[in-house]
Amino acid sequence: METATIIHELDNLPAYKRMVIVEQIIRSIRLNNQDKTLEMAADRLYDDYKNDKELTIFTQLDCEDFYEPR
Repeated sequence: METATIIHELDNLPAYKRMVIVEQIIRSIRLNNQDKTLEMAADRLYDDYKNDKELTIFTQLDCEDFYEPR
């Protein structure tokens, strides 16, 4: 669907429905940007986590049972 068609169709909707659509679009953009930011951060830190054992020391405990004290 073309952008002009979408905008024309939005003009035919009541204001509250257009607001819902705007909110969904903004939420989608934020989530997409957040995902890209997290992916870039993970890519930048990958070599550090791969080579610096101090950053991953607690992963040695991953297979251990965890008992919460009461």
